[in-house]
Formats: sequence, C-alpha cells, structure tokens
Amino acid sequence: MVLADRRQLWYHLRMKLREFLQVDPASLHLPGSRADGADPMKLHRQVAKYGTSTDGMPPLDVKRGSDGELVIYDGVTRATRSAKYLPGTPITVEVTGELTRPVGGMPKVGDRL
Repeated sequence: MVLADRRQLWYHLRMKLREFLQVDPASLHLPGSRADGADPMKLHRQVAKYGTSTDGMPPLDVKRGSDGELVIYDGVTRATRSAKYLPGTPITVEVTGELTRPVGGMPKVGDRL
C-alpha cells in the first residue's frame, strides 16, 4: 500500500460526513451550563438586531445523547428566539458528536419559554 493510499484510508475512517437535520427548536435539550435557558439580555439584543427572521442564521451545534436526543452545544439563544417567535418552524442543526450519556432528562428549550 502506498503512503498516499494509507493517508486517504485514515482520513475516511476518522472523518465522518457532516450531519445536518431540520428540527423544532423547542424540542432541543439545554446544556447543563444553560439549564435556565437563554440569557434574557442576549435574547433581547438578538431580537432587536434580527427580529423573528432566521435568514442567514448559522446552524446550531448539537450533540446526540446515548438515548438519541439532541442537546445544544452552541446556539441556545438562537434556538430560543426561533422557538419563541416562530413556534413549530424547523431550524437547521449540525450534529457534531455523540455523547456516552443520555440527555433526555435535561430541560428543553420549550420548557423555558
């Protein structure tokens, strides 16, 4: 096996394809560090700047728990803004990893509106 072939094989084994999903933001679980939900001042600033629009909003960074549920790692305020002002409208999230523990017991964005 040529060195270039081994590098390509390593790359393909280590790098997963990016996974994007469309989900209802109210159904996403909050991380432990933000269990109370979005920071009210930051939410106010985002609403003042972007209104209820999700145009151009980058995908939220989420991880999948061992129970299959999704927990937010970056984007709690964006998810809250979408869930509060555009209820039921799906948003794009990127699943960036898998956790070894379940996250279904953590509060959801919808629980903190």
